[in-house]
Amino acid sequence: MEATGIGLAGAALLAAAVYGLRYCTRDDPGLAGAAVKTASTGLLALLLWRFAGLPLFWTIALGMTLGAAGDWFLARRGEAAFLAGMAAFGAGHLAYAGGMLARSLELGLDGVSLAEGTALAALLALVASTEVWLAPRTGALRWPVRAYVLLIGLMGAAAVLLPAHPGQPALRLGAALFLASDLLLALRLFVVADPARQRALSRALWPAYWAGQALIGWGALLFWLPKG
Repeated sequence: MEATGIGLAGAALLAAAVYGLRYCTRDDPGLAGAAVKTASTGLLALLLWRFAGLPLFWTIALGMTLGAAGDWFLARRGEAAFLAGMAAFGAGHLAYAGGMLARSLELGLDGVSLAEGTALAALLALVASTEVWLAPRTGALRWPVRAYVLLIGLMGAAAVLLPAHPGQPALRLGAALFLASDLLLALRLFVVADPARQRALSRALWPAYWAGQALIGWGALLFWLPKG
């Protein structure tokens, strides 16, 4: 990767570290915190757009860009901002899933192994379980949350179906970390009421989320390159 790309990646990592150390446990990180949070993924998006000439790679760059927009909105207060953030992330998951599936079809799907089938079943069970432990707690947000759960589930399924390739492991790990971070966020927002536990969840979900996004970006770059 050339110097500009390394610089963008390094700046994104620095922004992620600053947000994690200073802002991630605050209910309202303010404009400064929102800007730092957005920069941590926005810089990754800028890096990915540099490779948009690869066939359909723009879907991954778009997914990261939408994630950065979602970061901005979720760092602001109010239901309207929350809904805008959820919509941005949902659209980002759709872009990721579309890109991964299109590239997988281009490379050639290699079937579903026992481990992959088990992972898909576990993912389906997790998505279905949200009707028991999450949806009843979301009030007026029930249908937007349901739609979001389906979209991130689709992204996770697309990651499971990736054919064997050097970029597959990083992409799968990134998707898994993203799913884990959203699970923690759902607990933080709708299930756990104790402030100390909420802060602990915030500390855990931020590194999982940012590492997931970074691994999706890195894994996608590898996945779009020829084998060998």
